[in-house]
Amino acid sequence: MYNVKSTKAEEFISHEEILDTLSYAEENKNNLELIDQILEKAKLRQGLTYREASVLLTCENEEKNQKIYELARQIKKDFYGNRIVLFAPLYLSNYCVNGCVYCPYHLKNKHIARKKLTQEEIRKEVIALQDMGHKRLALETGEDPVNNPIEYVLESIKTIYSIKHKNGAIRRVNVNIAATTVENYRRLKEAEIGTYILFQETYNKESYEKLHPTGPKHDYAYHTEAMDRAMEGGIDDVGLGVLFGLEGYRYEFAGILMHAEHLEAAFGVGPHTISVPRIRQADSIDPTQFNNGIDDETFAKIVACIRIAVPYTGMIVSTRESQVCREKVLELGVSQISGGSKTSVGGYAEAEPEDEKSEQFDVADTRTLDEIVAWLMEKGYIPSFCTACYREGRTGDRFMRLLKSGQIQNCCDPNALMTLKEYLEDYASGATKEIGEQLIEKEVPNIPKQRVKEIVYKNLEEIASGKRDFRF
Repeated sequence: MYNVKSTKAEEFISHEEILDTLSYAEENKNNLELIDQILEKAKLRQGLTYREASVLLTCENEEKNQKIYELARQIKKDFYGNRIVLFAPLYLSNYCVNGCVYCPYHLKNKHIARKKLTQEEIRKEVIALQDMGHKRLALETGEDPVNNPIEYVLESIKTIYSIKHKNGAIRRVNVNIAATTVENYRRLKEAEIGTYILFQETYNKESYEKLHPTGPKHDYAYHTEAMDRAMEGGIDDVGLGVLFGLEGYRYEFAGILMHAEHLEAAFGVGPHTISVPRIRQADSIDPTQFNNGIDDETFAKIVACIRIAVPYTGMIVSTRESQVCREKVLELGVSQISGGSKTSVGGYAEAEPEDEKSEQFDVADTRTLDEIVAWLMEKGYIPSFCTACYREGRTGDRFMRLLKSGQIQNCCDPNALMTLKEYLEDYASGATKEIGEQLIEKEVPNIPKQRVKEIVYKNLEEIASGKRDFRF
């Protein structure tokens, strides 16, 4: 039986309820009266249920689809303005004991180079990332209790935070590691991580168990209930995600929104972020072997419908996607992107030798961070390196209350502009700096509160003179 507040995975992610939802959506995909009612509800900016959102995703009427896109653009603008947060992944180790059939890190892969960064190698990688201009990292490891125990992850986080190079500093480490215990989540919280991220890969239990035939990740319930344990451990910012292409996209769409509703009902706060990766070529992994791939248009509609359904949740698209695709989904709902990324263990400080490749997947958007920052600004976005909310304690329900009320804009726009100014002073090319200075000059007058505006002008002068890390 479906129970949104249940602690059991198969009750708060109910297979039968998802199938019933998909049937309902299919039956009503051309029910224009119902679709209009759902769109009117969505305009209230309070979100939609997984069932309502599934009807919009299935809708075949072109006129209504255009209204879906228009509403997604407006909601994105209302909640996130024109800010785009930037980050980079840092892979610590690709040792893994799981048998995931879509990932080259699986245990039986004997030809991929296995690597684990030492603390000194982490230091070099972090300095290289700082020298690019990054302030926020997503830490990644394979699941291996011997090679990648929680103690190694905690030590690595401590190392990352300790490194100050020139004007560089990693101000927030988000963590994407395997499902673990409440006690280990408590230790991650004490290490001052930002968001705990874990991709479900697929919400279909039968498919999940086939795709994860061996290793601890095979346990569907333990994996799916991880976010509940993270919340119990004190981590109130969690990030969901599925790997589109493994199972039917409509099933995954309903599943991830069902998971979001569960977190909201059980803990009073939904996911901080939702990631929407698609399966990609990776070492010996051929994405065409999977039968559920989605085209760019379908992908864009998924993004738009998620944005409408959970307007308060950040959305992440990585360098798996091309520049063209990322440009399309930025306007429809995406609020965070990676830039200048490496999906190998190492590779920022020094390029990997050809015979020692360790990438988790091929990168489609290979531009440098400077090129991505310039591109965003040319498109009218404010590239943001802000981490203020984490460090000011605006997490979980405190963050969501501010976001839902619209008050967060009094912090986010100023913080984005000030962190952009830091980037321009310390890392940008001449051409990028010129574009950025013009953007800042244009955007500061739009800050609504006069007192905040005055402080921003003063802080921008301080940043130009060499001072750093101002935040609201």
